[in-house]
Amino acid sequence: MAPLVVMGVSGSGKSTVGAALAQRLRVPFADADDLHPPANVAKMAAGQPLDDDDRHPWLEVVGAWLGAHPEGGVMSCSALKRSYRDQLRRHAPQLRFLLLDGSEEVIARRQAARPGHFMPASLLRSQFDTLEPLEPDEDGVVLGVDQGVDQIVQGYVDLTGP
Repeated sequence: MAPLVVMGVSGSGKSTVGAALAQRLRVPFADADDLHPPANVAKMAAGQPLDDDDRHPWLEVVGAWLGAHPEGGVMSCSALKRSYRDQLRRHAPQLRFLLLDGSEEVIARRQAARPGHFMPASLLRSQFDTLEPLEPDEDGVVLGVDQGVDQIVQGYVDLTGP
């Protein structure tokens, strides 16, 4: 089984779905949010979006984790741009993606229900502006967030196999 990135904008449910998928697949789980350097966390907490220079070293750490789990592992990571996903694939060529898709309105409601996260709701628009959908040559699945976690996990398993 190849490593998997559960991706999407902030508030899409990456961490919750990723942890549930890892449990279902019996593989390790990590949250890329936990791998951000303090400067990135401070920048986002101040309401400033990260730029590519901020993200590059962080994605190297995320990619190293994925590359260390060729037998399978699940990482929740925004992976908003194709170039970011390409950077991760350099560490783990067989990498798969699950894009959690939802409208800005639905995700804003979900974000409001999780107080205390370092990513302020004010940055959601910038995340949608940055998001580049999976391309046909990327090994990935898109599932809507307008269903429960168990349904998303089952949908992924149904589409990709155990």
